[in-house]
Amino acid sequence: MEETKFTPQTWPDKPEQATMEGKNKFVGIWIFICSDITLFASVFATYLSLKDKGPAGMGAEFTAANLFELPLAFIMTMLLLTSSLTSVYAMYHLKNHNFKGVQIWMGITVLLGLGFLALEIYEFYHYVHIGFGYTHSAFSSAFFTLVGTHGLHVVVGLVWIICLMVRNARRGLSLYNAPKYYAAAIFWHFIDVIWVFIFTVVYLMGVLG
Repeated sequence: MEETKFTPQTWPDKPEQATMEGKNKFVGIWIFICSDITLFASVFATYLSLKDKGPAGMGAEFTAANLFELPLAFIMTMLLLTSSLTSVYAMYHLKNHNFKGVQIWMGITVLLGLGFLALEIYEFYHYVHIGFGYTHSAFSSAFFTLVGTHGLHVVVGLVWIICLMVRNARRGLSLYNAPKYYAAAIFWHFIDVIWVFIFTVVYLMGVLG
């Protein structure tokens, strides 16, 4: 069956929900996010209960107030927040049937996400290098589990977006792939929101008390 050809004038106002499959994907991503919130709620609670907890004689240098670096965390936050904005631009072009705009802004989103991931890997390496590894204390285990779980979500989001961009590079926009781009953008926004909570709870509250 030949695929319907669209122009910006005939493109639906809500292409992500123009088909039953699209509506199912829209509902499905929100169900997944709700379940993922439960996961993050548990690791947040674990972190808060184990913050600064460790073996007897654990040095003060391994407490949140002395360990975390706000400037680095702030740069990471700006990268993710900016990537959220660029994904909004991508969805704007999706709704206007501008596939080139979607690919460009999603590509910029990926680059910003990779920048964030690089800084997070550097941060982890630095902590391990100074002796604050995963098994150093209950505090370190809780920290790496929380931030690492978010980092894993960033990796999944990046792989998802890259696969969409590569697979559809020559196909253009359709009612088949538009919901997939939209679901990926919603997931990316979710990742950004979770990071705002991490920045506040782990870094700001940790350093500033």
